[in-house]
Amino acid sequence: MSHVTLLTGPERRRRWSEEDQCRILAAAFAPGSTVAAVARQYDVATSLIYKWRRTMRARGTGFAEVVVVPDEPVATSRPAAPAAVIELEIAGKMLLRIPLTTPPTLAAAMVKALGVS
Repeated sequence: MSHVTLLTGPERRRRWSEEDQCRILAAAFAPGSTVAAVARQYDVATSLIYKWRRTMRARGTGFAEVVVVPDEPVATSRPAAPAAVIELEIAGKMLLRIPLTTPPTLAAAMVKALGVS
């Protein structure tokens, strides 16, 4: 006759909501943080964090953090020459300035990250 062990208690596998996954991903890939430190903090395997990131990218929901800062006037003794830039106004709510020295592939990636097609 065989021996059967019955384990009682909470399920070992945790279910992470999409909001929790996004929060952990944002913490893991924030400037100055490491994936390993965030994984220890949330008691998650580092491979799971990378898997979530791949899944988010594959879904097309995107995972790109954009920081918008207001223009601040700079006091100079002489007026600065206007920089050559490409300006894209998006739906009258956003203004994207891309310097002409930006490689075309990077400029296309920035526009794609904003969801403009």
